[in-house]
Amino acid sequence: MDNQVMVSADNLGQDTVPAGAAPVQGAVTPSPEPARRDLSEHVKRIGRQDKIATGILTAIVGFVLALLAAIIIYILVRGGGVALTPGFLTNPSTAEVSGILYQLFDSFYMLIITLIISVPISLGGAIFLVEYAPDNWITSAAKTAIETLSSLPSIVVGMFGSLFFVVVMGWGISIISGAVALTMFNIPILVRTIQQALEDVPRSQRDAALAMGLTRWETTVNVLLPAAMPAIVTGIVISAGRVFGEAAALIFTSGSAPSRLNFENVLNFSSPTNPFNIFRPACTLAVYIWRLTSEPTPGSTEIVWGTATVLIVCVLLFNVLARVLGKFLARRLTAE
Repeated sequence: MDNQVMVSADNLGQDTVPAGAAPVQGAVTPSPEPARRDLSEHVKRIGRQDKIATGILTAIVGFVLALLAAIIIYILVRGGGVALTPGFLTNPSTAEVSGILYQLFDSFYMLIITLIISVPISLGGAIFLVEYAPDNWITSAAKTAIETLSSLPSIVVGMFGSLFFVVVMGWGISIISGAVALTMFNIPILVRTIQQALEDVPRSQRDAALAMGLTRWETTVNVLLPAAMPAIVTGIVISAGRVFGEAAALIFTSGSAPSRLNFENVLNFSSPTNPFNIFRPACTLAVYIWRLTSEPTPGSTEIVWGTATVLIVCVLLFNVLARVLGKFLARRLTAE
C-alpha cells in the first residue's frame, strides 16, 4: 500500500502524459519548427525574368521608334529640297514653278469646317454619356455604336458620303460633303477622348460642387470642363492631325481635281473659284499625292515627295502643338 502511494506521488511530479490519455488543459505542447525556405534562388529567378521582359519590351519600343524615325527621315531627305524651293508653298500647281498653294489652303479649310461641325457634337455627346445618360441598354448600345463607327475604314465612310451627301442631299462633289464625311469618323474619336477626360476628373470635385448648391449643368461647365480641358484640347488637336492627312474619304466626296481659286473674289460665295465657297470641289494635300501617284506626269515624282514632306511636317506640328497646349492649359486651369 505504501509503495502504491509512493508511485502515485512520483507520477504527480512528472510532466509526461501516458499514451492514449487526453492532454491536460493548460499543458504546453511543443510545436515543430517550420522548415526555412531559401528565397535567394527565387529572388534571382524573378530578377532574371524581370530583366528579360524589360529587355524585350525595350527592344520592341526601340524598333518602333527606329522604324518611325527612318520613315520620317527618308521622306524629309527625299522631299525636303523640293519643299524648300522658293514658290513651292506660295504658287499654284499651274504656275511656272509648280506649287501647292491651293492644296494647302483646301487642307486647312477642310480641317476647320470639319472641326466646327464635329467638336460641338462630340462635346455634347460626351457630356451626356458621362453626366446625364442612365446606365441601361440604350446607353450601352450608343457606346457600342460609337466604338463601331470609330473603327470603320475611311473608304467605307467615303462611299457612304458619296451616296448620301453627294447624291441624296444634292451637295455634289464639294467641301461640305467631304467635311461631313470626315466628321462621321472624327466624332467617335472625339467622343471617346472627351468622355475619358471627363471621367478622369475626381469624383470629389463633382460632390463638392453639388454640395455647394450648384446644379449638374453648372458643375459641368464651371468644374468638370475646366479640369478636363487640357486633355480635351490635346485630343482635338491630335484628331485634327488625322483629319488633315485623310485621303480615301475625300476622293469620293470633295473630289481630286486641282482647285482653281481666286483670292480676290471672296465676296461672291456662289462662285466656284471663291476660296470660301463650301459647295465647290477641293483637293487636299493627301488627295493631291494620290492623284499625282495614280496619274504620273513628267516631274510629278519630285512634287509628290515635296508634298509628302509638307504633309508630314504639318502632322508632326499638330502633335507638338497638342502637347504644348495641353501643358499650358494644365498650368492655367488646374494650377499643376
